[in-house]
Amino acid sequence: MKTLYISDLDGTLLNSEAEVSEYTVRVLNTLIEKGLCFSSATARTLASVEYILKNVKINIPIILMNGVAIYDMNNKKYTRIFGINRNGVNTLLGVIKKHINMGFLYCIDDNILSTYYENTDSPAAAAFVEERQRKYNKKFTKVDTFTQCTDKNIVFYSVDGKKEELDAAYGELIKCKDLHIEYYRDMYNEGHWYLEASAAEASKKQAVLSLKEQLKFDKIVSFGDNLNDIPMFEASDECYAMENAMNEVKEKATAVIASNLDNGVADFLLKNFS
Repeated sequence: MKTLYISDLDGTLLNSEAEVSEYTVRVLNTLIEKGLCFSSATARTLASVEYILKNVKINIPIILMNGVAIYDMNNKKYTRIFGINRNGVNTLLGVIKKHINMGFLYCIDDNILSTYYENTDSPAAAAFVEERQRKYNKKFTKVDTFTQCTDKNIVFYSVDGKKEELDAAYGELIKCKDLHIEYYRDMYNEGHWYLEASAAEASKKQAVLSLKEQLKFDKIVSFGDNLNDIPMFEASDECYAMENAMNEVKEKATAVIASNLDNGVADFLLKNFS
């Protein structure tokens, strides 16, 4: 039986420093050489994922931005992209202007991902930019207003803030049939949540099913910890929540395994892949 093992990154495969431990790298590469089909499904973009997984010999396309895009790391190209349609874009930009006035807008044109922002006035936004520029050499472009991006292929929006600051925007965005919305806690910043928007067709579930069909997998085994992993669990034959996972995720899981800090994914694969 041809099985795809697919893992979330933050809170699942990565440690508290947002890195893959040396032990997990060693286990993954050893098993991949023995035939393990391994991939990742994350809310992150390519710039950080390429750096984080640089030592892992990933042999299957990865899922980025909660299912917005599938990227082939070996051939350096996006193989599937879900762009937000015009009505979805108009709704999204209207809600941002009304309730938020911050966050990051992502566009993919000609196989290149570009990231735009209006301001980094909040501490969370400033820290987000600083970390990604310093660690991953990621580029950000400032615009006066997100409406300057409407001629581009807008694929994703993400904002990090206190839940009470984002609830109103979430309440409006979730009603738009042209958008897929994810709303989940920020595991690195206590008290903060991520609100993310993409095309209605984009989700970890749809991306996993696309990989399954495209590469003819018979079985999907997934690993996750946060609310945005639940759609991936729905596409899986077996799904495992980390010990550190949210209770809602554990309730959906086949079983609970050791935490991300204890290399839970690597140890599970060592015991169960043959």
